[in-house]
Amino acid sequence: MSKAEKTKQFIIEKTAPLFNMKGYSGTSMSDITAATGLTKGSIYGNFENKDEVAIAAFKFNVKKLQDTFAREIEKQTTFKDKLLVYPRLYSDYYDLRITKGGCPIINTATEADDTHPILRKKVENTILAWKDKLVYFIEQGIIAGEFKAKSIDPEKTALTIIAIIEGAVMITKITGNLNNLSDIMLSLNKIIEDLE
Repeated sequence: MSKAEKTKQFIIEKTAPLFNMKGYSGTSMSDITAATGLTKGSIYGNFENKDEVAIAAFKFNVKKLQDTFAREIEKQTTFKDKLLVYPRLYSDYYDLRITKGGCPIINTATEADDTHPILRKKVENTILAWKDKLVYFIEQGIIAGEFKAKSIDPEKTALTIIAIIEGAVMITKITGNLNNLSDIMLSLNKIIEDLE
């Protein structure tokens, strides 16, 4: 990595928690310079503008999240067990401390849906890629005979799983009650078990 690439990565790592906790509009250039210890000139020497920093921070946070789940999914031998990784890890999401400030998908989606079209598109692409991965697991589970083929719509099931997870994270964050997250993940666990 060149010095410029290291500086850019340093800025992303230091600002990713800020953007995830404070949002795009809540994170100022002063916050960015305070978190990095760099000057505005140094930030703008590595990024064209605040948008570019925010997008890089979102990608960084999502990659941390995806990598955590991917490592656990790779250990599983059945498609059902691959799906069950989601309720299992999300039950302990706040204990895992994957990303400071909670789930970057719901955090960014909530803020960017009406205010930041570029970030909104990044969130949309992230959700669609997640949906495609879940659809693949469900379809492969049907082919492998793990799930009953006739009664399952893989796309609807995948979207339902995502909606339950993101809704649970939002409810838990708003109420501050971690039991909500584990209770809702138990319900999701049952939905996945019932695919058999």
